[in-house]
Amino acid sequence: MKFLNAGMTAAVLMIVSSAALGQAAYPSKPIRFIVPFPPGGGTDLVSRALTQSLAKANHWTFVVDNKPGAGGNIGAEAAAKAAPDGYTLVMGQTSNLAINPFLYAKPPFNPLRDFAPVALVNSVPLVIVTSGRSGFRNMADVIAAAKAAPDRITYASPGSGTVGHLAGEVIEQIAGIKLVHIPYKGASPALTDLIGGQVDLYLSTPQAAAGHIKSGAIRALAVTSPKRTTALPEVPTLSEAGFKGAESNSWYGVLAPANTPPAIVNQLNAAIVKALKEPDLREALSREGGEVLGGTPAQFTELLKSEQAKWAKVVRDSGAKVD
Repeated sequence: MKFLNAGMTAAVLMIVSSAALGQAAYPSKPIRFIVPFPPGGGTDLVSRALTQSLAKANHWTFVVDNKPGAGGNIGAEAAAKAAPDGYTLVMGQTSNLAINPFLYAKPPFNPLRDFAPVALVNSVPLVIVTSGRSGFRNMADVIAAAKAAPDRITYASPGSGTVGHLAGEVIEQIAGIKLVHIPYKGASPALTDLIGGQVDLYLSTPQAAAGHIKSGAIRALAVTSPKRTTALPEVPTLSEAGFKGAESNSWYGVLAPANTPPAIVNQLNAAIVKALKEPDLREALSREGGEVLGGTPAQFTELLKSEQAKWAKVVRDSGAKVD
């Protein structure tokens, strides 16, 4: 009987030890990192900078999976429906987490119910840009043209329901003008058409637009931040251009599917917060005027709740809807 008890005890210890080792080994395989927008845009650039830093510091392997469409809903939905085991993450941001739930008639997921927030990454303003060959030199030129030819001036966004789309709606309300919104499936195709003159304006993240601004292919007219950004110090804010109250920004944060084990969420949070303190990543994220964030999963949840309240009102006041 003593031998039996000893054998049972050893077996239990082996099981417990194996379980502990299994938990400690996370991650033991590549992590799928979903980016809900195409390569080349702000969300993609932030995601790749972060995953490269995490991979280097922790010897983890990431597979970045761009899944664009429906204003970021397609990629976010795929993440929400993935197994809650820590091997699928998504880069959420203002549009698909705080705007889309109120813009779409039948949103495919509920951000507060279907995700486990892991960590905020950064926040960036938008920059309103036009083609380098455009006659628009400032926002006053845009207003004058829009009033002279209502429903003729077009502005592109990375998709219906993105911050770029709704920020354009706010500008229309404040200026008393009507612009034509042209949604794209991300920043890269929108910028391509802007440079080619197919659209008049684009509300871009500084990361996506910076290279084209420097080359002269596009011209910056205003930034949506309360203060001028260090990346574009010569570009006035919307408030300076006469659009007080039109400030907005786009924030980014990593999420896992709901019910992902808290130990994994906390491990990921600790790794991300540590990475955000590294000079190289901080420089990459703040290079174009962004603010590095970080913080706890609980702080991410609180921000999401407050941002949903803010953007729900903008959607309601604008009358914007997507079926």
